[in-house]
Amino acid sequence: MAYFIQLAFAGLAQGCIYALVALGFTIIFKSSGVINFAQGEFLLVGAFIASVATFEWGLNFFLAVFIALLITVLIGVLFERFALRYMIGRPAFAIIMITIGLDILLRTGVVMTGKANERPPATPYGIASGVNYGGVHFGENALWTILVTLICCVALYIFFRYTRYGLAMRAAAIDQEAALAMGVNIRLVYALAWGIAAAVATIAGIFLAINVTTFDSTLGSIALFAFPAIILGGLDSIPGAVVGGVVIGLVQLLTQGYESHIANFVGIGFDTITPYLLMIIILLVRPYGLFGTRKVERV
Repeated sequence: MAYFIQLAFAGLAQGCIYALVALGFTIIFKSSGVINFAQGEFLLVGAFIASVATFEWGLNFFLAVFIALLITVLIGVLFERFALRYMIGRPAFAIIMITIGLDILLRTGVVMTGKANERPPATPYGIASGVNYGGVHFGENALWTILVTLICCVALYIFFRYTRYGLAMRAAAIDQEAALAMGVNIRLVYALAWGIAAAVATIAGIFLAINVTTFDSTLGSIALFAFPAIILGGLDSIPGAVVGGVVIGLVQLLTQGYESHIANFVGIGFDTITPYLLMIIILLVRPYGLFGTRKVERV
């Protein structure tokens, strides 16, 4: 039982990282209809800047995190302002390709520094620190990952529910033309969406880097597992992104933990494909995901 709880706890923490990345995907898609394939590299850039600021600039961890957030948000807002804004009305394929271009640019920028591989993560606590209870180790990084994810979810809920700009983003997500007619600044909505997406990805990247003890230029590939999460939860559903991320994390870690019992039938590494198998099964039953909105077209 302790082993199961240990796996479930680790899966919950990993799922929270997926949820943060998935939130960025969903927020951008809801506001502008764009799928941002560079979301994983925001994660990489944020973790890298936090590490550089801590170990090379000698800054306090929390100040380093603030600088990382500031830079990644700035990158996201500038990209939306000087690239995506001119792609409005263009084919969806062209917009997807330009986000893939941003993905390559960000990853290449980190690699070109020559300091990307095997950097220590920026962290205010020991990597192996935590508490033991009932034969289960509750790692400090995992506990903080879960807590911060909850805080981010509550903060986003309050922002979208009660603030002026949050309500404007919700209005634009429902009907852009109606929102424009009511005086909503759609350009500001797009910029806010990209800034928020970059911020939550940075937070996820910092926790992920601590979790793997070192990181390299492939850190952003975590988005490959966050993508099934948003499809599972519903591409246009923010609660769905969180639920999907947690479910994917739990399924992946539990499969990894018990994989040895079924290795003779499925082979080694089956846990890497379980998120996609689960995604396919859900889509066969619910094509719009668990919480996605079914689109109705009148002709």
